[in-house]
Amino acid sequence: MTVQTQKETLGFQTEVKQLLQLMIHSLYSNKEIFLRELISNAADASDKLRFEALTQPALLENDGDLRIRVSFDATANTLTIDDNGIGMSRDEAIAHLGTIAKSGTGDFLRQLSGDQKKDSQLIGQFGVGFYSAFIVADQVDVYSRRAGLPASEGVHWSSRGEGEFDVESIDKPERGTRIVLHLKDDQRDFADGWRLRGIIKKYSDHIGLPIQMVKEHHGEDAPAEIEWETVNRASALWTRPRTEITDAEYQEFYKHAAHDHQDPLAWSHNKVEGKLEYTSLLYVPGHAPFDLYHRDAPKGLKLYVQRVFVMDQAEQFLPLYLRFIKGVVDSNDLSLNVSREILQSGPVIDSMKSALTKRSLDMLEKLAKDKPEIYAGFWKQFGQVLKEGPAEDFNNREKIAGLLRFASTHDASGEPSVSLADYVGRMIEGQDKIYFLTGDSHTQVKDSPHLEVFRKKGIEVLLLTDRIDEWLMGYLTEFDGKSFVDVARGDLDLGALESAEDKQAQEAVAKDKQALVDRIKSALGEDVADVRVSHRLTDSPAILAIGEQDLGLQMRQILEASGQKVPDSKPVFEFNPAHPLIGKLDQEGDAARFDDLSRVLFDQAALAAGDTLKDPAAYVRRLNKLLLELSA
Repeated sequence: MTVQTQKETLGFQTEVKQLLQLMIHSLYSNKEIFLRELISNAADASDKLRFEALTQPALLENDGDLRIRVSFDATANTLTIDDNGIGMSRDEAIAHLGTIAKSGTGDFLRQLSGDQKKDSQLIGQFGVGFYSAFIVADQVDVYSRRAGLPASEGVHWSSRGEGEFDVESIDKPERGTRIVLHLKDDQRDFADGWRLRGIIKKYSDHIGLPIQMVKEHHGEDAPAEIEWETVNRASALWTRPRTEITDAEYQEFYKHAAHDHQDPLAWSHNKVEGKLEYTSLLYVPGHAPFDLYHRDAPKGLKLYVQRVFVMDQAEQFLPLYLRFIKGVVDSNDLSLNVSREILQSGPVIDSMKSALTKRSLDMLEKLAKDKPEIYAGFWKQFGQVLKEGPAEDFNNREKIAGLLRFASTHDASGEPSVSLADYVGRMIEGQDKIYFLTGDSHTQVKDSPHLEVFRKKGIEVLLLTDRIDEWLMGYLTEFDGKSFVDVARGDLDLGALESAEDKQAQEAVAKDKQALVDRIKSALGEDVADVRVSHRLTDSPAILAIGEQDLGLQMRQILEASGQKVPDSKPVFEFNPAHPLIGKLDQEGDAARFDDLSRVLFDQAALAAGDTLKDPAAYVRRLNKLLLELSA
C-alpha cells in the first residue's frame, strides 16, 4: 500500500459514542463473541458480493473463491480478520463505521438504563456487531476496497474507540475488507491459534463458506509458502440433515443469522420436496427487538436460491403478524435474479407463504404445549403482535386464536395465562358462549360491576386490557364453535344459564319499574340511548352498557389519539332495582334532587367503566351538595 492521500479525522455520531462506551466497559460478559460478530459480518459481505455478481460478474475480479481468513501475530499482539467479499468505498466506510443509520436509534438509546445486564440485552437487539471489536482491542484498523473500484480507491479506517476516527485513501489491490485488532494487553490470549480455532468451531462452524487459518506445523519444518486450511465445516447448516445438527449448532446459526446474542426459544427445520422444492429454518427469538413496532423496521427471512444468498429481510414469505420470526428459506423454484417486485405475488410465493405461516404457527403451538413456562415468556414479548393475526389471516384465525393468552376472573394473578382451550374446558353446564370484558387496566376490569352476575353464577370471564383487544375481538368472532360475548355490550342474555323462572321474574321487575325507567330517562335526556332495568348487577347501583354496534371505550380512545373523528354514540343506563340507592331514588319526590341523584349515578357508572366525565366540575358540585344535605 503506497498511496496515502486525503487523510481526515472525523467524529463518531453521538449514538456511536454511547454504544462504544457500553462495549468498551465489558458490556458483553462473554468477550470471545466479538470474533463471531466480525466473522458474521464478513460472511454477509461475501453473500452480498455473490448476489451483486449475478448481474455484474466483473465484480468477482477473476476471483470467485470466496473465503474468510483469520490470522494473528503474537509478537505484535494483533488479530486479523480478512475477507474477499463486497468491501467498502471511502464513503461507505464513513457511513457504516462512523454512524448508525437505523430507524428508532433515539428510542433505543432512551431505553438504556445504566444496568449492564439489561443494557447488554438491548445492545444485542440493536445488532452493532462491528463495535464489539473494541471489547478486546484498544485500536482497530480497517482496510477495505469495494469490488469494482480501482485499486487506488481503497480506504483505511482507524480508531481507538475514543470518540473519533481517521480515514485515508490507500492503494488496495485486492477487493474486500481486512480488520486488524490491536489487542489490549490483558486480551493477549486471543492471539493464539488453538484458542481461535476453538472459538471459530464453537460459534461459526455453520458459516457456509470457508473460514481459513494458517496451517500449523508442529515438530517439522514449515513450508516456504503459507498454507491455509479450512477450520469450519464450510457448508450451509440448513442443507445438512436434521439428525446431524446439534442444538448448539442450531442456536449458534440463529445468532449469526439474526445478529442476536441470546438463544432462540424454538426452531423448525424442514425440507419440502415435490411440486415445490425448498428448505426452511425458522426461529422464535427469545426477546422482542426494540423496533418491533416501527413500520419501517427490517423484517423477514433471509432468502437463498440454490444456496446462493439473494435477499435480506424478504418479508413476502410471512404475514406481518409473524414479523418476529427469523431464519432462512432456500428455494429451488425461484430465479437467481428474483427481485422484491417479483416476490410480491405469484403461485410459488403464495404457496410458500402459506406453508411457512403454518409451519411458524405449528412451532408456536408445540412450544405452548411442551414448554408452557417458556411460552409465557414469549407471550410477554410478542403477544400483542400475534393479536394482529385474526384480522390479517382469516384462514388461520382458529389456529391463531388457540395461541392467544388472556387474564381471567378465575386467575387472581392477573397474568395473561389462560388459553381459549382452557376457558372452554372450564365452561359450566349450559354455557355455550365465551364471555369477555375489555378495559384500560386489570385493576379496572377485575372490579367492574359488569362482572357481578358472572361471579354469582360462577361463570368465567376473560379480562382484556391491551389497547388492541377491542379491535381484535371485532375479528375473533368464535372459537371451537363458541361465539364471543362482550359482557358490557347490549342487553345481556345468559340463555340456558338462566331458568325460565329467573326470566319471568326479570320481566315482572322490569314492568314494575317502568315508571322509574321513564323518570331517569327524562332526567338524563340526550346523554343516554336508553334506560333499563339491569340483570347484570348484584351489588352496584348502576352501569353503562355499550350499544351492540357502537365503539367501545378502547376503540374510541385509539381513534381520538390518532386524530380521527369518533362516531357519535350514547350508552345505555342500566340500574339495579334491588340496590338501596335505587330504592331511595324511586321514592324521591323532589324533581331537582331526583335529577341530581340520577346524574351522580350516571357519572359514577362512567367512572367505573374507565371513562372520563364530560363535566367533572358539575359532578363534584352535585356530589358535594348531596353530602351537605346528608350532614345537615
